[in-house]
Amino acid sequence: MKKIRNLIYIFVLAIGISGCADRPEEVKELLLTKETAEVKNEADGGEEISSEENTKSQNEEIDMIYVQVSGAVNNPGVYELPSGSRVFQALELAGGMTEKAEEKSLNQAQTLEDGQMIWVLTVEEAASLPEQKPESLAKDDGKVNLNTATKEELQTLPGIGEAKALSILAWREEHGGFAQIEDIMKIEGIKEGVFSKIKDSVKVQ
Repeated sequence: MKKIRNLIYIFVLAIGISGCADRPEEVKELLLTKETAEVKNEADGGEEISSEENTKSQNEEIDMIYVQVSGAVNNPGVYELPSGSRVFQALELAGGMTEKAEEKSLNQAQTLEDGQMIWVLTVEEAASLPEQKPESLAKDDGKVNLNTATKEELQTLPGIGEAKALSILAWREEHGGFAQIEDIMKIEGIKEGVFSKIKDSVKVQ
């Protein structure tokens, strides 16, 4: 009987020792699993923050420019584009050329500059100009020359209708031209309000 009790005691003790030996490995495995998960979460979170910062940085680096699209286009106006855009992209924003437009009147691959005016000639207007004029329009800065502009060219300027365009032509003929763009305010009906709208789109040569 005593021998049986001793065997039972040894068996129980062996089970206890075995359980104590296995437990640290289970605890260790759980800790490693938790630590691995935390490291992964931190890594994932770091990538998200890094991605957001990169996107923000990229957006801040994009410079925008403003150009005016006038003439034979469906929706004339001033449009905002990223720096380095081309003429054809501005034309797309303006709804494209009309059926009357002379596509050869400008270089659609030209790089745009801030404050530039894109003037699209009609076929009729292009035919009435000297042969070299469409080419020069494609190469210059897009500004209207107050000393050489026609009535139609002047009317592409914001705030300049037919009456004001005729007044500009009459003043130019009477005084022999404009010495500086500010001289246009000497014409009746063209004051600082109108001048502020066109000053970046005109020049004198």
